[in-house]
Amino acid sequence: MKKIISKKHNKNEPWFVWLTRELNSYDAFQDFESGKNPRDVAEDFIFRNRIAISGVLEDFDEEDKDKLDQFLKLTECEMHVFRILEKQIELRNNIRFVDFKKRKKIKS
Repeated sequence: MKKIISKKHNKNEPWFVWLTRELNSYDAFQDFESGKNPRDVAEDFIFRNRIAISGVLEDFDEEDKDKLDQFLKLTECEMHVFRILEKQIELRNNIRFVDFKKRKKIKS
């Protein structure tokens, strides 16, 4: 069951704490398993939480915009790290290891 926010955003709670908590509780993997792509899953999350998100945006200021920019950079960095790890795993799976300690026994 997907969590839908029915409560109003607490204005004393930083928006990034709220967003992180809600994203972590959202079951995106269920959507991925049904064939949805990440963009569609994100749009579903926004749609389902539109009321709370509009509450967050009411008080959005320049400091919040700066935080958002930093989160975007961090998220992009994380994506690149995951892509690099993915490539390393692919390379590792394609490498054949040779045990040079095992020598062919020559029959005499």
